[in-house]
Amino acid sequence: MTKNTPTTAAAILLAGAVGASAMQAPAARPATAATAASKTTSSAAVEKVSDPSLVCMVNDMDMGKAQIPVVVEGQTYYGCCAMCKERLAKDAAVRTAIDPVSGKKVDKAKAVIGKRPDGSVVYFENDKNLRAYAAKR
Repeated sequence: MTKNTPTTAAAILLAGAVGASAMQAPAARPATAATAASKTTSSAAVEKVSDPSLVCMVNDMDMGKAQIPVVVEGQTYYGCCAMCKERLAKDAAVRTAIDPVSGKKVDKAKAVIGKRPDGSVVYFENDKNLRAYAAKR
C-alpha cells in the first residue's frame, strides 16, 4: 500500500537513468589488474618456433601438430586444411608477411617465426629482429 508520491516516482526514474547510463558506457570502466595482465601477457614472451611445420601459415597460428606441406616454387609452406593448402598454392600474398621490426616483406617459408603465448605467430627476416621484438614486449 505504498503511495505513488513524487519522491518515489523520482527515485524510480533516477534508478532507471542510472541503470541505462551504466549499460550504455561499459567501455568507461577502468581496466582491472587481470585485464591489464592479459593484455600484457598476450604480446609478451615471444619465442622462436623451432619447427615451422607446426604453423598454419594462412591462419598464422602454431597448431601444435604437423600441418599439410605445400611446395610452391621450391619453397615449403604449411596449412592446416584443404582450404589453406589451396590458398597457399594460389595466393602469393598469403605466403608473405611484414616483419614488424624492419617493416620489410618476408617470405613465410624463409622467415624466422616467433610464437606468442596465445599461439599466434609473427614472421621476421632474421633472429636479430625477433630478439628486438621480444625485448620490447
